[in-house]
Amino acid sequence: MKTREIGNDTVGRERVGAIGLGLMTFDQTGTQPREQLAATVRAAVDAGVRLFDTADAYGPGDELGAKAQGENEQLIAGLLDELGLRSEVFLATKGGHTRTDGGGWDTDSSPEHLRAAVDASLQRLGVDQIALWQHHRPDPKRDYAEVVGTLKEISDSGKVRMVGLSNANPDQIRLAHSVLGPALVSVQNEFSPAFRSSRPEIDVCEELGLAFLPWSPLGGLTSAKGLADKHPAFKAVADDHGVSAQQVALAWELAQSECVIPIPGAKRPQSITDSAAAADLELSPDELAALDAG
Repeated sequence: MKTREIGNDTVGRERVGAIGLGLMTFDQTGTQPREQLAATVRAAVDAGVRLFDTADAYGPGDELGAKAQGENEQLIAGLLDELGLRSEVFLATKGGHTRTDGGGWDTDSSPEHLRAAVDASLQRLGVDQIALWQHHRPDPKRDYAEVVGTLKEISDSGKVRMVGLSNANPDQIRLAHSVLGPALVSVQNEFSPAFRSSRPEIDVCEELGLAFLPWSPLGGLTSAKGLADKHPAFKAVADDHGVSAQQVALAWELAQSECVIPIPGAKRPQSITDSAAAADLELSPDELAALDAG
């Protein structure tokens, strides 16, 4: 797979596949047996996927409520160890989002919580240093400058190699960059054919030398029919190339900037293999113009 870069000369540069894997929906339930998830991880690595993205808040919350905290981290760490693939993966996680009983979500960016979240993720992932630790979401109860100060403290602790932001706006990205300097390497915001309002964040990332990691890059549409029905322009280009509409959507996102590394979710080997193929799909200027318009 073609590769893109995360990092810089100060914290080191990591070449990862241009398509990553988002793990939010990975959970070991009756519909997702462990064998299927293991096969998906294996297929991802075989296809050239290197960036795996989890979070301490990911897990089957409807069943576990607040106890879902950390379930996804433990699951992916266990699968990587079972498959012997630890060294093949650049594993990113996040902190600052919390789960509540009943499957709900909350935020906690207090210094005490974020410090504890890093320590807990280190333990669950079974690592001495987190490769990329991302602040999951701004906390309306906390001043963002104060939160960035905590991120700087965490970065300086050596417990994380690189720091990222998620769901941050341009002003927040610039503020964090001014404080964290080269320790800040990435921003993860929603971006897809259905959600394009993060274009300013892509521009800021390109300017500052940060990677931009689109979450939900298929707009929550997990089938070719869903994408085709909602975005006919993507279906037309897909039909011309004989590929899926998902591949076209991801290739279009890659064409936005060299800093973009989409992280589609997948729970089946076929899904991640199809998504990974988008890295090699070349779209013409006319096709990109049509997709930009539609």
